[in-house]
Amino acid sequence: MIKKHVFIGFIIGLLANAAGIFFYILLFSNMDLETTLQHALKNDYLGKIIALGAILNFLPFFVFIKKNQVYKARGVLLATVLMAVVIAVTKFI
Repeated sequence: MIKKHVFIGFIIGLLANAAGIFFYILLFSNMDLETTLQHALKNDYLGKIIALGAILNFLPFFVFIKKNQVYKARGVLLATVLMAVVIAVTKFI
């Protein structure tokens, strides 16, 4: 049961991050989503876009904490840590 709640939180964290990336590109980029991501990968600022998208993870994290759903909050935190690892990998490749 605990693993299920952590997994749900993890998926919500990934979706929140993806939504944050989408909203950032929608608001601040003149190009479409795919072109922006390709340009960011080519010019080494994809990690910055991922990090800005991860800001949206604060919302579900604090909602889960407020509702005393700590295992789902832990899943969101794990998704955020995964994004940090992805950012580190993109920096070194």
